Amino acid sequence: MHLSLCFYIFNIVVINQNLLTDSRKMTTKVKEMPVVSKMFCSSNQVVLVVRSRPHVVGGGGFVVTDLGSHEVVFRVDGCGVLGKKDQMTLTDAYQNPLLLIRLKAGIVEALSLHRQWGSYTPAYVGSHQKLLFTLKDPKGCLANNRPIRVSIEQKDQSIYCKNFQVKGYFPDRECSIVDSGGNDIAQVTVGKEMKDVMEKKDVYHVVVNAGIDQAFVVGVIAILDYIHNGSTRC
Repeated sequence: MHLSLCFYIFNIVVINQNLLTDSRKMTTKVKEMPVVSKMFCSSNQVVLVVRSRPHVVGGGGFVVTDLGSHEVVFRVDGCGVLGKKDQMTLTDAYQNPLLLIRLKAGIVEALSLHRQWGSYTPAYVGSHQKLLFTLKDPKGCLANNRPIRVSIEQKDQSIYCKNFQVKGYFPDRECSIVDSGGNDIAQVTVGKEMKDVMEKKDVYHVVVNAGIDQAFVVGVIAILDYIHNGSTRC
């Protein structure tokens, strides 16, 4: 009887410990990194599907949907829609502007070893454009030896990492955006079933890790698309 009671108490203690561990797991908050907006940071990993639009239909660019819900999340319009070279816009599902992306031009940029792309908040009446992040693309012979780098320009302390780089080769749809610690925050990939049926890789996946701003990631993808003569370019 004494042994049975001890065994019963032991089981109760173990169950309580397991419940406490599970509750701690449930209350563990994902660390968010809002660059464009906190509303685009998910507590779970998200898989986005990017579909390029032909220039003859809708002026090019691409549409981004959620793999799970199949709903449109973002749209990117390039010069085929805007009528301006070296410029793109990122909008949400309701076509509200999120980012204005353009190639920086000037004497300083002309002398630089990199082409610099600035991503800004859209200008509203009575407000100024705010630079959110910059992408630096190495010029000429440097392109093969140096990675594409992305720098967050905001001073918001909730953004725990300010510097990223692109590893891999975007035209192959096999690359990652990694933080300064070498950790992937997003991956561009083409599933085997897509590789077998789509030679041009106009449809591909972007896997965004939990807590990472999806709009920021899609903004970086838009610039990579333009750099490599994708659907955003005329």
